[in-house]
Amino acid sequence: MDTRVDPNMLAVERPSAGSISWFENGLRRVVEVLASTILVIEIAVLFIGVVARYALGAPVTWSDELASILFIWLAMLGAAVAFQRNSHMKMTAFSDGRKGSTRQLLDVLGLAVPLAFLVLIVHPAIEYAIDEIIVITPALEISNAWRAAAFPTGVVLMIAFAVCRIVRMHLYKRILATAIAILIVGSALYFVGRPWLMQLGNWNLLIFLVGMIAVGVFLGIPIAFVFALSALSYVTLSTSTPTVVLAGRMDEGMSHLILLAVPLFVYLGLLIEANGMARAMVGFLASLLGHVRGGLSYVLIGAMYLVSGISGSKTADMAAFAPALFPEMQKRGAKPGDLVALLAASGAQTETIPPSIVVITIGSVTGVSIAALFTGGLVPGLALGIALCGVVWWRYRKEDLSKVTRSTRREILSSFVIAFPALALPFVIRSAVVEGVATATEVSTIGIVYSLIVGIAIYRHLDLRRLGAMLAETATLSGAILFIIGAATAVAWSLTQSGFSRDLASMMRSLPGGAPVFMIVSIIAFIILGSVLEGIPALVLFAPLVFPIAKSLGIHEVQYAMVVILAMGIGLFAPPVGVGYYAACTVGRVNPNEGLTAIWGYMLALIVGLAVVAAVPWLSIGFL
Repeated sequence: MDTRVDPNMLAVERPSAGSISWFENGLRRVVEVLASTILVIEIAVLFIGVVARYALGAPVTWSDELASILFIWLAMLGAAVAFQRNSHMKMTAFSDGRKGSTRQLLDVLGLAVPLAFLVLIVHPAIEYAIDEIIVITPALEISNAWRAAAFPTGVVLMIAFAVCRIVRMHLYKRILATAIAILIVGSALYFVGRPWLMQLGNWNLLIFLVGMIAVGVFLGIPIAFVFALSALSYVTLSTSTPTVVLAGRMDEGMSHLILLAVPLFVYLGLLIEANGMARAMVGFLASLLGHVRGGLSYVLIGAMYLVSGISGSKTADMAAFAPALFPEMQKRGAKPGDLVALLAASGAQTETIPPSIVVITIGSVTGVSIAALFTGGLVPGLALGIALCGVVWWRYRKEDLSKVTRSTRREILSSFVIAFPALALPFVIRSAVVEGVATATEVSTIGIVYSLIVGIAIYRHLDLRRLGAMLAETATLSGAILFIIGAATAVAWSLTQSGFSRDLASMMRSLPGGAPVFMIVSIIAFIILGSVLEGIPALVLFAPLVFPIAKSLGIHEVQYAMVVILAMGIGLFAPPVGVGYYAACTVGRVNPNEGLTAIWGYMLALIVGLAVVAAVPWLSIGFL
């Protein structure tokens, strides 16, 4: 995510734009307050639900429904704030090196393309919300339009912020010319090219969902809007599907209740950083491994292994520990690009670790025993972690430790006593899930309450005045992440409607070479799928198709599940398309360009580890 002030911006704000700036900043503050309030209510509702069910034995039947309604509002309001802050994830490797008129054109495209999508989707979004008026929610017994209205509201807010930026930066002529050009090209395609495009069938997938996405990402246009506009173009120009359906799919992709863990764990990560817990944890871990070359990188891999799967989201997993470890690692000389590359790779490494929501999902849609999947997921994740540690060892083998002193046993013990309440947090969270105290979505609220109590009562480092800013920052980061997931869901739905999933299954069934070739093709296919789809929707779509084929070829279902999950994880975090990589950059607050060189070594290690898991069934089924 690139949020820096750009000296090459095509225009600077002029004094005459002061009133527009005042309006824009005022509107942003209102939206931030609303989003922050919703986040506080979400935490309270979910925590009360846990207490009522587990401690009082009186479940609150409407808590999940209310949380779901509030969640989509949080996602869209956060996405609007992220748009105003220019915080939506994008790849700027190409645009950063351009100057003059080329850079100006890229800057205009970076605003004009998102605006074009927002204008095109606003009417379908409103239509979708109107259609939901007649739907009554089962628990609260209110119209579902209260939930569906969040999507058009967020779109309208983003349009308003875009107009403010256009006026403030005096871009009327350039934006108008670009918008007219886009309108002319789009209209020509619709009226002239649409009949021809509709005859191409699935070749349109290459045009819109591969070519258009690749070009947009390369030009530095925000990833979410590239995905969304590509899916909208595909549906409009090559199918007869109403665009209101696409609005519904984006809404559905962002509002999955499992994803509620994203903002909650993002907030938890900010909280443990602000209340002194992160400092205590890092102090203890540094006393143990500070004298080892690349020591804190090993700590990051181990921490991700411990907390992974708890939240149901890799992004939430990363957000739980990255803010705590990154500052100290940078003080020790680690480059931000290498840190975010390792963070992304460790996110791909650990999705098989129980109690992973992805593992639960794949078990539920394929009929494979979830208990067996939980047992089988530990060693494959460990195998990939060892592969990552090998890369860390190689990269840091010549690290200068001359200024680093080894801690004494007394210092280690003292730092452990200080850090114990903080170190207990991952175990409190995991125990709450395993013991059935809370669901994977609710458990983050236990972590938040625990962290507030520990920060105030023990570490006494929490500045209560910072909580509001942390809430707003959480909403912004979460909005950017969830909006890109919604856009990726639209792409996934487009692939399904095209019949691509059925064609894929038929092709894989007819492959020569038996189980080894099928496994290799599966790895390649799911890496590609993982690069454009969020894990859970993709597995729901494709797992029921390919698992029977694997079973008929003699591949154990648990092993195949591990291979599929890890392959999708690698694809999800592999740039330039994998959205997980940009999520890692957002969580780590690092420009995506900085991690591009460093990540490929880690990706190669993951692929080697995955090949070992695929070749050695015992790693997945040895403890069943």
